Amino acid sequence: MSLFNKLIDRRIAAYQRELIEIHYAEVENMYRQMRGWRHDYRSHIQLLKAHAAQKDWEAVKAYLDELETDLAAVDMVVKTGNPMADAILNSKISLARAKHIRVQADASVPVVLALSELDLCVILGNLFDNAIEASLALPEEGRLIRVYIDMKGSQLYISLTNLTAVGKQDKRAGRFGTTKGEGHGFGLVRIDTIVERLGGWLSRNSEDGAFTTEILLPVG
Repeated sequence: MSLFNKLIDRRIAAYQRELIEIHYAEVENMYRQMRGWRHDYRSHIQLLKAHAAQKDWEAVKAYLDELETDLAAVDMVVKTGNPMADAILNSKISLARAKHIRVQADASVPVVLALSELDLCVILGNLFDNAIEASLALPEEGRLIRVYIDMKGSQLYISLTNLTAVGKQDKRAGRFGTTKGEGHGFGLVRIDTIVERLGGWLSRNSEDGAFTTEILLPVG
């Protein structure tokens, strides 16, 4: 490997580690807020009882509405059981929804994984980034991303499907192309490299109106 390529890889790795630190900070902040909310739970109940004793139902309703808004602000969309997976998925789902993309997520991840946090970040991050990019070509009502993660035996199964604005895509040199311009296919190559290094399995399937990536990774 040339010195230039080594420098590029180091810069990419440094950038991705920085992203991981940001994700960790975000999810830890969410957990901290949730712990604080639970700590104040008794006080909330006592205040509601006081309003109820005075038959001040408008005050009860207003306080419940306030609590609902407060809890919604700290609640996570996905709780997989793995802090890093939570951070990545919730960050990407929040980004997708901000772009008016519906997301259906069902994810369960072991707390301890054999693959590194950097590998997990690269795989999930790139899968979502590609799906979000493809979804933006659709009208808002037609945008949808489905993600499913669970254990299959001793392997972690990851499936992500997004609706597309194009028909069935063709492979070139064994790979699906990208519509994002020169250099943007690097994320797909990174995923392929990680899956191969970990001894996993990967499949990409393009059907009319949908694109699906499936991955199996050993966890032990």
